[in-house]
Amino acid sequence: MPSLTALDHYRLIGRSGMRVSPLALGTMTFGSDWGWGADEAEARRIFEAYVERGGNFIDTAVNYTDGASERILGRLLKGRRDRLVVSSKFSMAREPGDPNSGGNHRLNLMRSVETSLRQLDTDRIELLHLHAWDFTTSPEEVMRALDDLVRAGKVLYLGICNTPAWQVAQLQTLADLRGWSPLIALQIEYSLIERSVEHELMPMAQALGLGVMPWSPLGGGILTGKYSRADLQQQSEAGVSATRKGVIASCGHMNDPALAIAEVVGGVARELDVTPAQVALAWTLLNPAVVSPVIGARTLAQAEDNFGALAVRFSDTQRARLDQASAPEPIFPARFVNRPLVQQLIFGGARVQRRA
Repeated sequence: MPSLTALDHYRLIGRSGMRVSPLALGTMTFGSDWGWGADEAEARRIFEAYVERGGNFIDTAVNYTDGASERILGRLLKGRRDRLVVSSKFSMAREPGDPNSGGNHRLNLMRSVETSLRQLDTDRIELLHLHAWDFTTSPEEVMRALDDLVRAGKVLYLGICNTPAWQVAQLQTLADLRGWSPLIALQIEYSLIERSVEHELMPMAQALGLGVMPWSPLGGGILTGKYSRADLQQQSEAGVSATRKGVIASCGHMNDPALAIAEVVGGVARELDVTPAQVALAWTLLNPAVVSPVIGARTLAQAEDNFGALAVRFSDTQRARLDQASAPEPIFPARFVNRPLVQQLIFGGARVQRRA
């Protein structure tokens, strides 16, 4: 595999043959309808900078900025649609008060995809993600409906976001047994301040052939060093907040441990003469399960800074400092099975090669 120093050094996603850039351009920031995004002119500058460098992987969702994200992206795709891989999502409600305008069921899936196709002004979506598990729709209904869309050519590949590992494994197994289209991508929150996914979701993705696309790899901006302990006093719950800080506060990451990790990130950045954002992004790419972190910039300067993460290289000591500062607490059953006594009981004191 080539060294990932540029957006045009492509990677395969999951078990598919589809080639994507090592950073995906997230477009939740395209459109100012939620109060803190980029206007269309700035979105175009960000998009052009990404594509000119060879970037080909664009991520959106049917509900981002109330549909403005897909509509803006649809206009930006004109004249180069066939060389770009579009990733979108369904699940989130689009019509308040209508119980069937959200969820994972067939009715919402079909309506959402038709809405996305209109908003994007395209005839297909290369990668469609289920946005979040709704705990109400049966696995059979979900996977059969998704397979129907692939067979119809409206969707080419399937992914899933924000779903428990056991549920993803059930869906993937069901697809394998029924000969339905499999999942090839997994979007999950992953960063130096959100590593709990390493317990179950990351190993599951590797075992079942899903390429991981981390969202919020900068911890909502906390890892860039832009927040301090003074901001801890200003937290408030937020749904769709008028400020980006309000959104981060609502995610529960504005806390002392996260700020302590950000300080370590800042120290490594100073040693390497790079930005903290580049350090945080580069760290996510070290995980072998990760294919393409999703970057979300509101300005051209932020986007160009993010692109520079592909050239960052850590010393063993620097990586160890980042890993140790952010290490998640072990959980059961690994916490139990990895004890020396239990290992002795399992292997009888013999040395046995472990699977990669």
